Amino acid sequence: MTKQWKPLTDAQWDAISPFLPLDRQRTHDLRQIVNSILWLLRTGCQWRNLPTEWPNWQTVYYYFRRWKQDGTFGRINLALNQLDRKRVGKEAYPSAVCIDSQSVKLAPMIWENRGLDANKRVNGRKRQLIVDTQGRLWLADVHSANQADGPSAVSMVSDLLWLVGERLEKVYGDQSYNGVFAQELARWSLDFEKASRPESTLGFVPVAKRWVVERTIAWTNHFRRIVKDYEYTISSSVCWLYLANIQIILQRII
Repeated sequence: MTKQWKPLTDAQWDAISPFLPLDRQRTHDLRQIVNSILWLLRTGCQWRNLPTEWPNWQTVYYYFRRWKQDGTFGRINLALNQLDRKRVGKEAYPSAVCIDSQSVKLAPMIWENRGLDANKRVNGRKRQLIVDTQGRLWLADVHSANQADGPSAVSMVSDLLWLVGERLEKVYGDQSYNGVFAQELARWSLDFEKASRPESTLGFVPVAKRWVVERTIAWTNHFRRIVKDYEYTISSSVCWLYLANIQIILQRII
C-alpha cells in the first residue's frame, strides 16, 4: 500500500461513481470533490485550510456531510470489499471475521464521547473494527475510550448480520470479547473463538486468525486524518475509517 496520495484513475472513478448522484449537471465536478476528500484523509489537512486548487472547503464539506448522512460511504465500502474478495477467488461475503479495538487520542477542546482508557493510558475515543480474514474493514464503531470492549460491541452484532448476511459463521476476538459479546453472538447462532497471545509473552505477538485486524489498525497510521481523532461527531470518525479502507481497496484492485 503506497503512502503517497494520487488522484483517482479513470478505472477507480468508474468503480465508485455509480454510487454518487451523477444524474444532473452540477457546478462542481464530483470527481474533484472525492479527490479532495481523499486528499484530506491522507494529509490530515483542516477543512478551512484546503488549498485553493481544490473546490471551496464549504462545498467539499457539504458533500462529505451529505454522503455521511445518507450512507454513501458505507455502500461504497461494502461494494469494494465484495469486488476485492471476488478478485482473489473468494465469496463476496465472509464466513469469518475478526474484531478488535484501538484507543486513540482525541483532539483538544472536544468533549463529546471522550473518556480515559486506564489500561492503555489514552484519553480519547475507542474504535471497534470488524474485518474479514484478509483485513478488509466491514464494520466500524467509535465511542469513548473508557467503555469496555465487549459490552460496547454488542450493538454491532445485529448490524454485522444485516451487512454480511447468513453466510457468517464465526467471529474471532481476544479475551475482552469473551463475555456479553460472545453471548450475543450465540443468541444469533454464531460461534466466538478466543484468539489471544500467551500471557507470559511481552510486546507484539502475531496471533493466528486475529493478526489481520492488528494489521488493519496499523494501516490507519498511513492516513494523517485518522492517526488521531479530530472529529466532533463519532459518525464522522466512522466515515473516515471507511474512507481509508476504500482508498486501500481502490489502490489494490485497480
